[in-house]
Amino acid sequence: MPLLNKKRRIQYLGFNDLWFSVVGILTLSLVASYLFNNLSERESIELVLIGLFSPLIPAIINWFVLRYILIFLRKKYPNFKDDFKRIISLLFAIVFVIFFVDFTMGFLLAKLFTFLGYYSTHMVIFKVLIPIILIVIMIMAIYEAIYYNVRLKKSIREEEQTKQVMIQAQLDTLRNQAQPHFLFNSLNTLRDIIDHDTKEDAKDFVDNLSGVYRFIIESGNSNLIPLEEELKFAKAYIHIQSERFGDNLQMNWNVPENKLTSMIVPMSLQLLLENAIKHNIVSKAKPLLINVTIEDDFLVVSNKIQSKSTQTPSTKIGLKNIEKRYQLISSKSPIINNDSKCFKVSLPLLNASNNN
Repeated sequence: MPLLNKKRRIQYLGFNDLWFSVVGILTLSLVASYLFNNLSERESIELVLIGLFSPLIPAIINWFVLRYILIFLRKKYPNFKDDFKRIISLLFAIVFVIFFVDFTMGFLLAKLFTFLGYYSTHMVIFKVLIPIILIVIMIMAIYEAIYYNVRLKKSIREEEQTKQVMIQAQLDTLRNQAQPHFLFNSLNTLRDIIDHDTKEDAKDFVDNLSGVYRFIIESGNSNLIPLEEELKFAKAYIHIQSERFGDNLQMNWNVPENKLTSMIVPMSLQLLLENAIKHNIVSKAKPLLINVTIEDDFLVVSNKIQSKSTQTPSTKIGLKNIEKRYQLISSKSPIINNDSKCFKVSLPLLNASNNN
């Protein structure tokens, strides 16, 4: 029963109303006694006590009958859209129950007092039941206000949890999308090495590539990783590419130590380096210089545009992947600048709290 079970009381009422019920019943009883009895006209202490406590019985019955109806209506109409229907039903129930219970109890108490030899005016006082009805409505309004607030918080919490689940699913999809993108470009690079370099160079590339993939697997399923870890991964990737391009690929790393604990989207820096190498000429005549620096709270990757005459196949997901992941995690987004001479991408540096 919700009356005896604390968990059930909280489930249906929104709070543990045990003491609220005790105080409410006593208050209702005292108000009724004050309104309907003139204790100064009582001829004895016995009659005064009867006048004080006789309203207690209908107050208890009214309270628990209406409380039961309140719980019943909440079970029947649990949704926000049914609130109006439930409240109107409760208002009708309050009026009916109070009139029925109080008239019935008044009649019975009058008969009992007459039988005991006391003169009773209980049948007369029920002409002024409106104040009691208004008090009960106010009490039920407190129940409703608490219940509405609890449901609203629960609804908001569930909505947030649903959003988090959806966001996490999208992040997982995007993260898993980035890894095949890396593999796709790595295989294209391997094909070029096989075409232009020795078999030993190809073997070395595959060995180093397996080490990089080990790093990807060990990074787990984090949506954000420290910049220090992303730099290690990016430098391992550049080491692989340097075996192919030698001094034709040049890097300028300028990241202060105090920024290494900042958080960044995994593989975002590596994807930018990968795109720069893939879309630009890297040769002895035109060496490619890629700058990795910090500007304010952004990790900035920039290079001079040296477009190839023929482009290698592209999945066209690199930058979009990074943008979408940042949008899902924080309010900050990457900034992309292309003035036809220089291509520059600024990645926001985030806090660990964005990973929650």
